[in-house]
Amino acid sequence: MGHWSFLVLVVVIAALAFDFTNGFHDTANAMATSVATGALPPRVAVVISGALNLVGAFLSTEVAKTISGGIVDDTLVTPWMIFAGLVGAIVWNLLTWLFGLPSSSSHALFGGLIGAVWVGAGVKGVHFTEVTEKILIPAVASPVVAGVVAMVATYLAYVITRRGREREVTRGFRFGQVASASLVSLAHGTNDAQKTMGVITLTLISAGILSHGSGPPWWVVLLAGMAIALGTYAGGWRIIRTMGKGLADIQSPQGFAAETASTTVILASSHLGFALSTTQVCSGGILGAGIGRRLAEVRWGVAGRMALAWVFTLPAAAVVGGVSAAVAKQGTAGIVVICLAAVAVAVAIYTISRRDPVTAGNVNDQPTAPVVPATTAA
Repeated sequence: MGHWSFLVLVVVIAALAFDFTNGFHDTANAMATSVATGALPPRVAVVISGALNLVGAFLSTEVAKTISGGIVDDTLVTPWMIFAGLVGAIVWNLLTWLFGLPSSSSHALFGGLIGAVWVGAGVKGVHFTEVTEKILIPAVASPVVAGVVAMVATYLAYVITRRGREREVTRGFRFGQVASASLVSLAHGTNDAQKTMGVITLTLISAGILSHGSGPPWWVVLLAGMAIALGTYAGGWRIIRTMGKGLADIQSPQGFAAETASTTVILASSHLGFALSTTQVCSGGILGAGIGRRLAEVRWGVAGRMALAWVFTLPAAAVVGGVSAAVAKQGTAGIVVICLAAVAVAVAIYTISRRDPVTAGNVNDQPTAPVVPATTAA
């Protein structure tokens, strides 16, 4: 059996730091439409979402197993490779948060790990068949499925309630949004918290602390759930604004339809062990809900920028992870250099963000970035 070392401890801390960024980066997935429509006050929304992310972390470990023994060869991976991959994921998460782009934290993690392992162990260290089947194909299919389901659900919701009083209909769907947004948060915990569990488990396997093929220990599940819950409570208001106000003109029936469609897709994928992007699923649901309402405004310029971020996330994080791995494999000095560089980047990004702060108080203001509106009728 192996033993705990300073490097293993550093990797576990970095994994939990990534989990925290995942939380505030992805709070918008569950709560953006509820905040935008007024179904939930912003602060109440993040409290509910954080608590349910924690609960969701305990419901399944299938995705964690996909990461710890699926996309990379755990017999070739070392803790410093995992550390380098985490740095790539964290840097990309912070950068896209700065610009309010709801990119995939999941794909940032996968990209960082793939780049780091490729540099550290060679191409044989990456299971590209597994990457294609359980990451790339779901990445393409899941937002389309969620979008189509949300579009149909939105259309039916307006057809069924067209003779009802607008105020009563809105109130009813707002109550429904509280339930559906809560389910998205629960589903997010079952999918995204597991990714950090998988990374920590992979680290423990690579250090010889756990045997090959092991699942995450209970304390790993607990720490990962707590980290993503705390990150969720932090808010991630910049991305909530983009998804709630910048992507489409959303009313309560649309918000309910989008959240319900997203929950269905995420929970089904978690059960099957598909490590998909909850961001892409929820964004697809919001777009589908926008298209599904007659005369709703869908801002295709914002959608286009989001799509570009999705395309570049995995390769960009892989490049940062690969560069970090090339430095980290030089030994302790390389690890220290990467740590200092990552901290400097994080501080710089946070400093820049304070020039145009987005908070719970102004989250429902329209984004200042230019958008290209298009009107779509169902």
